[in-house]
Amino acid sequence: MNKSTNKQGWIITFAALGINLIMGVLYSWGVIKKALVSDWGWTNTEAALPFTVSAAVFALTMIFAGRAQDKYGPRMVTIFGGIMLGSGLILSGFVTSQMMMVLTFGVIGSTGIGLGYSAATPCAMKWFESSKKGMIAGIVVAGVGLSPVYITPVTASLLKAYGISNTFIILGIFAIAVVILLSFFLKNPQEAEAPKVVSKQAVASKGNDFTWNQVTRTPQFYLLWVMYLLAATAGLMLIAHLPSIAVAQADWKTAGFMLVVILSIFNAVGRLGAGVLSDKVGRTRAMMIVFMLQAVNMFLFMFYTSIPLLIMGSAIAGLAYGAVFSLFPTTTAEYFGMKNLGVNYGLIFTGWGVAGVIGPMLGGIVADKTGAYSNGYIVAGVFLLIATLLVSTMKSPKAKTVEIIEPQPSVVS
Repeated sequence: MNKSTNKQGWIITFAALGINLIMGVLYSWGVIKKALVSDWGWTNTEAALPFTVSAAVFALTMIFAGRAQDKYGPRMVTIFGGIMLGSGLILSGFVTSQMMMVLTFGVIGSTGIGLGYSAATPCAMKWFESSKKGMIAGIVVAGVGLSPVYITPVTASLLKAYGISNTFIILGIFAIAVVILLSFFLKNPQEAEAPKVVSKQAVASKGNDFTWNQVTRTPQFYLLWVMYLLAATAGLMLIAHLPSIAVAQADWKTAGFMLVVILSIFNAVGRLGAGVLSDKVGRTRAMMIVFMLQAVNMFLFMFYTSIPLLIMGSAIAGLAYGAVFSLFPTTTAEYFGMKNLGVNYGLIFTGWGVAGVIGPMLGGIVADKTGAYSNGYIVAGVFLLIATLLVSTMKSPKAKTVEIIEPQPSVVS
C-alpha cells in the first residue's frame, strides 16, 4: 500500500467512525425509555418494545444492506441509511402510541441504522492488510460505542428542555445532515488500491472467498450465529434498562443516565481493545477471555447495590459487550474471506438481532413481575458460559468445503 492509498484508507476509516457515531443513537434508548415510563406512563415492557424491534430490524437490514454495499458501494447505501434514520426519528416526534413508535423508531429508523452500519465497517477494512483488520474494525465500530457518550447527555438535556416529541425531531434533523455529509468520503478500493496479501493466512482467506450460500452450509456459520446471540444478550439487556436499574438497586434517581455514558465509553474501549487483542492472540482466544469476563460480571451484577459498584459493573459490561463488535466481523473475514464480507457478516449479525429481542424483553418482564433484575442477570450469565464452551469447538473452515460455485442472488437494495 503506497502513502496515497494509506492516507485514503485512514480518511475513509475516520469518516466511517463518524457515521457510526450517529448510528449509535439506538443506544440512547435507555434515557428515552425512562422518560416514556415517567412522563407518558408506559410500563417497562411497553417502553422496551421499540428498542427490541429496532434491534431485530437493524440486524435483518444488515443482510440486504451488506449485499447492496458489496455490489453498489458504501456511499449510496449510507446516504439512504442517513435519510431513513433521520426520517424515523422525525416521525417518532409526531406519535404517542406504542405501536406507532415501534413503526417509526423500531422499523424505519433502524432500517437506516442497519444501512449505515453495514457500509461503514467492511468499507474501511478493505483498505488495510490482514494484520490490521482487527484494529481497523475496532476503530470504526468504536463510533457506535462512543456515541452515547454525547448522545445520552444531549438527549437527557433535550428531554428536559423540549420534551419527548421535540427531542426526536431535533435528533432526526441532526442525523440526516451529518450522515449525508460524511458518506461522500466512503468508497471501496479499486483492485490497484487494495492491500497486497502479506501472510499465509491472508492468502488462504483471499483464495477462499465464500459466497453467502456457501457460508450457510458450514457449521462455523451456525456456531458464530449462536455465539453472537448468547454473548450480546447481557449487554443489550443492560443498555435498555440501566437508568431503571440505577433506581432499583442504588436509588440513583437523578443521574442514572451516567451509567449509560460509562457503559458507552468502555463499549468503545472494548471494541478497539478487542480488535488489537485478537490481532495479537487470535480471535477465538480473545472471545473466550471476553465471554468469561462478562459471565462473571453478570453473576455478580445483582450485588451491585451502590453507585460505585454499579459504575464498575457497567464499565465491565461495556468493555465485554463492545468487544463482540470487533471479534465477530474480523472472525467472519478470517473464516470466509473479504470479498463478500458485507452479506456474510450481515447474516451472522442476525444473531445479535435475536439477542436484541431477548435481552430488553427479558429485563423488562423480570422487572415488571419481580421488581428486580436478578433473574435476568443469571440467565445472561448462563448464556455467556455456553458461548465460552462453544468457542472451544471453533475451527477455521477448510478450502475443500467450497466445491460448488453458485451464483449470488440478486441484490435487494
